[in-house]
Amino acid sequence: MTPNLFFLFFQLLLPLAFSQTPTDVFLDCGADAETTFRGIRWLADTDYVNSGTSRNIQVEGLLPILSTVRSFPLQNNPLRKFCYEIPVLRGRKYLVRTTYYYGDVNGNANPPVFDQIVDSTLWSKVNTTADYLNRSASYYEGVFMPNGKNLSVCLAANTYTDSDPFISALEVVRLWDQLYNYTDFRENALSLVARHAFGSGGEMIQYPDDQFYRYWQPYGDYSSSQSTSAELSVSGIWNLPPSQVFRTRLTTGPTAPLTLLWPPALLPQSNYSIALYFADAETSSGSSRIMDISLNGVPYYKNLSVNPAGLVVFANWWPLSESTNLTLTSVPGSTAGPLINAGEVFRLVHVGGRTLPRDVIAMINLRNSFENPPTDWYGEPCLPSQYSWTGVTCAGEARIRVVTLNLSSLGLSGSISPSIARLTALRSIILRNNSLVGTIPDVGTLRGLEVLHLEDNQLTGGIPPSLVNLTRLRELFLQNNNLTGDIPRNLTTKPGLTLRYTPGNPLLSAQPQS
Repeated sequence: MTPNLFFLFFQLLLPLAFSQTPTDVFLDCGADAETTFRGIRWLADTDYVNSGTSRNIQVEGLLPILSTVRSFPLQNNPLRKFCYEIPVLRGRKYLVRTTYYYGDVNGNANPPVFDQIVDSTLWSKVNTTADYLNRSASYYEGVFMPNGKNLSVCLAANTYTDSDPFISALEVVRLWDQLYNYTDFRENALSLVARHAFGSGGEMIQYPDDQFYRYWQPYGDYSSSQSTSAELSVSGIWNLPPSQVFRTRLTTGPTAPLTLLWPPALLPQSNYSIALYFADAETSSGSSRIMDISLNGVPYYKNLSVNPAGLVVFANWWPLSESTNLTLTSVPGSTAGPLINAGEVFRLVHVGGRTLPRDVIAMINLRNSFENPPTDWYGEPCLPSQYSWTGVTCAGEARIRVVTLNLSSLGLSGSISPSIARLTALRSIILRNNSLVGTIPDVGTLRGLEVLHLEDNQLTGGIPPSLVNLTRLRELFLQNNNLTGDIPRNLTTKPGLTLRYTPGNPLLSAQPQS
C-alpha cells in the first residue's frame, strides 16, 4: 500500500531566520568546572539540575566530556524522574542530544536501562549496553519545541531499571526556523534514527563544519563510493546540511541500480520523517542524471534530476518497520548513474499533553516555598502520567489539572505558598506529618476541596474563615500545630465535616454556640 503522506521536493534558497536567543547550552555532566573541547565551551551542570551525584570514570584515554557522569540514586523508589531545566525561547525548535558512557559507575557489569523525557514527551528508552560492550559512548538526538521558557530534559527509572540512571553530557541547541519545518512540532517531535554522509569512510562530520552541531556519520560502500574536489554551491539547501557531505557520494553506472540497507538498523514499526540530499558537480551540458527512488519497493520520488545546486527530497510521514532497502535507479535516457550524498531519518514521536500553565506556575511557587522539595519536582508536574511529581495526581485530557496533593511524611520544611489556592481543581490536600511553618493560606477558592490534612506540623496563626464556604469539605485535620485564635463558629457545626484540632494548638479556642 502506498503511504499516505505529505510529500514535497525543494531546491530553494531560503531567507535565514535568526534572532538573538538564549545561549546554546553544552553541559559536561558531573564536572566541577567548565572546559573547552573541539571549540565548544562545556559548562559544569550544577546550575541546571537539583539532584544527583557527580562521579568520575576511571578509564584511560576518554574524551574529556566522558570522564565524569551525573548519577541519580533511586533510593528504593523505582518510579522517579530527574530533570535538567534549560532556558529557551518558547515556540522555537531545539536540537537536544544526550550522551552516555557508563564506566561501571554503579558497580554492575551492564549499564542500567531507563527512560528519557523532554518536557511532557516520553522520548525514548536509553539502552547503552551494546555500545558499552564495544567500549563506545552512546548518544541520542531529537528535535523538540518547548512548551515554556524552560525546556526540561529528564531521566526516569522504570520497572526495568536495575541501578541508578546516569548521563555524561547534554546539549541543547537552537535551530533556525527553516530547519525541519515540514514537521508540525505541536503534534510530533523528531527522534534521530540515522544521519549519514554517504561514500565517506573518514571521521564523523560535526561542528564546526555543521553550524548546528549535528553529527553526520560516515556510510562507506567502497565499491560505489566516490569523492569530488569540485566546488558545489549548496549553502542554501533545505535543512542546511554542511557542504562537506557533498564531497563524497555513493553512485553506480547508468545501467545498475544502487541499493542500500539504510537505515542500517532494524526499525520498530512506526512513522518516520526522511530527508535525502543530492548534488552533482560532474554532469555537463548535454548529459543528465535522472533517477527514481523507492523504499522497500514503494515509490518515494520519480524522475529526480540532480544538478550542482543541490536539492533535498523529503517525506514527513512514512511508515517503516524492520529492515529498509533504499533503491535508486536511473530512468531511460539518463546518461549518468544514480547517486546519493547524505540522508536523515527521524522517528515521529507524538508530543505529550501539557499541564494547565496556571497549575504549573502554582506548583513551581509551592515547590519554591518548600526548603527541601521532593527531588523529582522539576520538569512537567503531570506528564508523562507515570512520571508525575511525587505526591501529585492529575486528571483531564484537553485541560490537565492537578487534583490531589499527598505529601504526607516526606520531611518537608518551609511554608505553604499562597499559590496553592490557584490550583482550583484540587480535591484533596494532605501535608500531614512534616515540619511546615507559617500560616495556613486562604484556600477559599478551592470550591471542590474535600480533604485538608495539615496535622502534625508547626503551623501558626489562625484558621482561615473562608474554609466555612467550602461546601464539599468533609475532613479538616489540624491537630498538633501551634494555631491560635478562635475556630470559626460555623466550622464546628458544619454538616458532614469531620473537624480535628486537638491535641496540640493550646491557644486555639472554640467560640461558644449562640
